[in-house]
Amino acid sequence: MEHTIPFTSTNLMEVVSAMKLDQAFRFSFFRLSLFALLASPAAAQLSPGFYSFSCPNAELLVRGAVRSASAMDSTVPAKLLRLLFHDCLVEGCDGSVLVQGNGAESSDPANKSLDGFYVVESAKRLLEIWCPGTVSCADILVLAARDAVGLSGGPSVEVPLGRRDGIVSSASDVRPNMVDTVFSLDQMMQHFAAKGLSIDDLVALSGAHTIGSSHCRTFGDRFQQTSNGSLVPADNSLDSNYAMELANKCFAGASDSTSVANDPVTPSTFDNQYYANLLANKGLLHSDSILVTDLRTKSRVQAFAQSQEKFFESWADSFVKLSTVGVKTGDQGLIKVSCTSM
Repeated sequence: MEHTIPFTSTNLMEVVSAMKLDQAFRFSFFRLSLFALLASPAAAQLSPGFYSFSCPNAELLVRGAVRSASAMDSTVPAKLLRLLFHDCLVEGCDGSVLVQGNGAESSDPANKSLDGFYVVESAKRLLEIWCPGTVSCADILVLAARDAVGLSGGPSVEVPLGRRDGIVSSASDVRPNMVDTVFSLDQMMQHFAAKGLSIDDLVALSGAHTIGSSHCRTFGDRFQQTSNGSLVPADNSLDSNYAMELANKCFAGASDSTSVANDPVTPSTFDNQYYANLLANKGLLHSDSILVTDLRTKSRVQAFAQSQEKFFESWADSFVKLSTVGVKTGDQGLIKVSCTSM
């Protein structure tokens, strides 16, 4: 069933009220120096104050939509964050993952479990009332993911804006660009490097797994099925008790929709617990565990596990870098009226 956030007069008043309250919202990690060093010419055209005159309440309106949706469904923040990753790593941060239809990015099997589209579309509809034809779906998704982290207890990050929406959304572009959960560290590094992201960015951005959940099939490679149909751990890097918990939840024959929290300790809070879990051999995915078994990344994991402040600072920098991958600006792309249609 399609989710919507109805725009009744009461709803609009709530959003306006939230906007007034949010005037006190402060961005904890301002990275102006990083904006000036953005790699591509297109990214260099982005600016934190891009909508200061054309749509000054854009960020507040998006934040209100994210807050309203999150209040109704606590899984929304993780879904929005995942949406952004799947957008930026394919055609760049251009909103192309939001497009619905056969052959679009969202139709690829790797994207079938994505959710939260309705939150972005709801924010877009509201913005089209306040500032018609002004704010791109690409910027809305970046802001929504940013606010999802903040509303979950994570750092507030000031992001540069001014992205335009892409005009291509093809399922065939997804697999060659998407990071798989069974990848080795070298494979992940290669994919990140192709997007201008470093090994430090890889470790910091993996911290997104401190919220949300994963379907059993995404870590099925870490178990093997016995002759009687039960699952037993096949990956010795997993804590034995944790492995048995996973096997009990993801038993043979379990529904494809069965999922497990990425972070078994604080599953809905954006914090540094994810890294402590890795050191305790409780990384859910192979791509998580490899960060602590490989010496090239282990020290970074240890540093983040010891200091949430250090993790938050690194997350802020890496999130801004991610949000500027492959952006369209100037005469590139367009400003769409609807995020789900081309």
